[in-house]
Amino acid sequence: MVKRTEQTLLEQMQISDVEILRRMELLGLNQQSLDLLASHKLIIADEIDEIVEIFYQKQTEIDEISLLIGDADTLRRLRSAQRKYVIDLFAGHYDSEYVNNRLRIGMVHKRIGVEPKLYLSAVRTLKEVLTTTLEASLDNKENLLETLMALDKLLYFDITLVFDTYIDSLVGEIETAKRRTEIYAQSLELKVAERTQQLEEQAKLDPLTNLYNPRAMQEFLRREISIANRRQTTLSLVYFDVDKFKSINDVEGHIKGDEVLKSIGMYMLQNIRESDMACRYGGDEFCIILPDCGTEEAKTVCEKIIMAFSKKYPDYTLSMGIAQTDNDGKINQETLIKLADEKMYLAKKEPGFQIRS
Repeated sequence: MVKRTEQTLLEQMQISDVEILRRMELLGLNQQSLDLLASHKLIIADEIDEIVEIFYQKQTEIDEISLLIGDADTLRRLRSAQRKYVIDLFAGHYDSEYVNNRLRIGMVHKRIGVEPKLYLSAVRTLKEVLTTTLEASLDNKENLLETLMALDKLLYFDITLVFDTYIDSLVGEIETAKRRTEIYAQSLELKVAERTQQLEEQAKLDPLTNLYNPRAMQEFLRREISIANRRQTTLSLVYFDVDKFKSINDVEGHIKGDEVLKSIGMYMLQNIRESDMACRYGGDEFCIILPDCGTEEAKTVCEKIIMAFSKKYPDYTLSMGIAQTDNDGKINQETLIKLADEKMYLAKKEPGFQIRS
């Protein structure tokens, strides 16, 4: 679970861009209104010092607010924050960053103990100061009226965000206690799920090569053939083994033989796509299930594996057979394996590395 401290307030409160637009729509705050406010940003910027001065003159006349502010240093910081808040009202950018900043304002007010009634009082005071400023600057009464209406809507928009943080904070305090009782159970569930997944994966893998085992291969091949037939795409199956592998075990020992098999598994995994499935079919026999892949592309995969293998084991060779589905549903997994196996034995009739399709 992601910690709250690692999330923005937008993420914590799950407020998406769609939700932001919905809130604006509910308040009748359209793009025309926002553009109108932005068109007066120079007026506000020119008068910002006076706006903030008058605002705090009125605010500090209220004993409860004066006590909350406390000292001159805090008041200076608040003045600076209020300057930014007011300028942002007319900045023309009302995106997720704007919303996140408004949510942060609400969170700060809640943490320092500003009651909702005091916050609403401050908004009313700010609206009065801004109204006076705009009335003194705008001669066109219609433009003034529309601007004040847009400002009123935007302030309501801000209030909804601030009050959401108040509510979220209260709910969070309640949920914290609940989460403490759930953490242990959740951690146990997670451990059980992880262990179950590990066991399921291990049950599908060959322990020597870390490739899929025959049972998993049959399951995957059945599924992928069905998908290929339904989508009318081609699936190829590569079937190969190590030529004269028994002599490697007999002459150089089983440790050497296991080393060769492990290396083949590694080269297979290094040269297939994420959608492909590399399998150990048994002994020194290997298969690769290649969805959405024809024989020519399958040959390229085989050549890459041969190239990697021959660099380390120049004295050993591989014989490879390739078969593909026909999309008519007549080729099932057993038939495809048999066809690829037959192609592999054709390859064995010629010396050296061979690929037959």
